[in-house]
This record gives sequence, structure tokens and C-alpha cells, in this order.
Amino acid sequence: MKILLVGATGTIGQIVYEELKADAEIIQASRHAPDYPVDITSQDSIKQLFNQVGPLDGIICTVGAAHFGPLEEMTPEQNLIAVHSKQLGQINMVLLGQKYLRDHGSITLTTGILMDDPLKTAASAAMANGAVSAFVKSAAIEIPRGIRINHVSPSMLEKSKEKHGKLFQGYEPVSSTRIGLAYRKSVFGAQTGQAYKVY
Repeated sequence: MKILLVGATGTIGQIVYEELKADAEIIQASRHAPDYPVDITSQDSIKQLFNQVGPLDGIICTVGAAHFGPLEEMTPEQNLIAVHSKQLGQINMVLLGQKYLRDHGSITLTTGILMDDPLKTAASAAMANGAVSAFVKSAAIEIPRGIRINHVSPSMLEKSKEKHGKLFQGYEPVSSTRIGLAYRKSVFGAQTGQAYKVY
């Protein structure tokens, strides 16, 4: 099995790589990857990546930027960070990548708890997460050739508690093990159109 992991150098990407590396060939792509660089805000960059890697059995995307800040101060330009990256970047991975998937392949995108359990300064991230979730649910009923599509929605990771704990007051951090298993279920399971919530 040949899987493209976009965001391989990030916190979640590293967890996914460690979880799946024994059972699949993992192509590690990220913005600064020496062999497989990609900027998901650029359609040309995404197309170049897929042309480079060729046929795949799975696509996993664990990246997506968003602006965090008070709503009353947020500009449309700041909100577009999440639109172009977390939202359209991931959706374009699907639209442009589906033809590179073999029959019965899988696509796994990444959302997050903020779409269900909001906190201050996170409206833009919540918006993008919700849009990706709705896209996955709808795309699942018409994506061709038996291809499955799901998304993993994690809460704050244990690994990120020191960095983000002050923002996520009262949230119980989730383990890397639980995060990795959610992606494993999406890749190796049989379900489609699902939100694997790791809260």
C-alpha cells in the first residue's frame, strides 16, 4: 500500500507516520520537505506533487493553517488564511488527487474539536473545520470507484499541551495513540463519510 502523507513533519503527521509506517509505504510531503515539497494553498503545487508521486492507495492530509484572534479585530484577510489553507487546501487535495487514487483507495482529512466545542479567538478555525466536515460527508456519497473519504477531528494533543494548554482551558488532552488509531481506522477500515472524533 502506497500512501501520501501531507504534513508529515507536523505534530499529527509524525504521529500518523509512526502508526502506519510498518504497514504501508509512506510518502512524506510537507512545505519544506526536500523530496516532496508542497504548498496546499497552491493548486499548481498540489498538481506537481501528485504528478511526482504517481498512483496511490491513500491520501492523508494533516495540515492547515488558521488565524487565531478576537473576532472583533479579525480582518477578512486574516480569515482567508483558514479559507485558503485549512479549508480549500484540504478540499483541493481531494479534487485534484482523486484521479491518482487506485480503486477502493482512501482519503483522510483533518479537522478539529473547535467546530463542535468553540472557544474564544478560534472562530476562523472552527469555520474551516466545519466546512471540511460538511464536504467530506457530502463527497462520500458520490466519489467514484469505491474510494472512501473521512476526516479525523482531534482535541488538543498531549504533545501540544505545553504550547497550547492556555488556549484550551478545561480540555482533556488526547494521547498520540488515540490519534494514530483514528487515522489507522480511516485508512484500513471500511467506513466512508465519517468524522472520527478524538475528544
